[in-house]
Amino acid sequence: MYIRNMESEDYHEVSSIINDWWRGRNMSLPRLFFEHFQNTSYIIKEDNKIIGFLIGFLSQSYPDEAYIHFAGIHPDYRREGLGKKLYQLFFGEVRQHGVSKIRCITSIENRKSIAYHTQIGFKIIPGDKTVEDIRVHSDYGGEGVDRVLFLKELKGK
Repeated sequence: MYIRNMESEDYHEVSSIINDWWRGRNMSLPRLFFEHFQNTSYIIKEDNKIIGFLIGFLSQSYPDEAYIHFAGIHPDYRREGLGKKLYQLFFGEVRQHGVSKIRCITSIENRKSIAYHTQIGFKIIPGDKTVEDIRVHSDYGGEGVDRVLFLKELKGK
């Protein structure tokens, strides 16, 4: 098993597996993430197959912030600390660029993501509406598409 930076060629393999990893939910990632954010995005491979990935980038608008767009671990490899390794690599890389805040979002339906992010130190940014005891941001992902927003402040640059 090894971890490396993402490459453009990873697009097809990741695109072919994410719907299965999310139990048939229709997930998609534009190729641009694989081409333009390689220095802050990672792939975990075992036996020449992708078993995990994280796509993140430095904010163009807020120099002290970075954003994690998508992360996933193959269902058979969850709870082995691989997600944490990816997040730690990302935190280390963006910290070198003066970043002290990491942001990400998820859907209210993705309870595992909400639990995971709060477990590793992300705080939910309270939104304008409560859904199932969580303060969400209305229409954040488009009309009728509410999202849970997270923030993690990195300690010591």
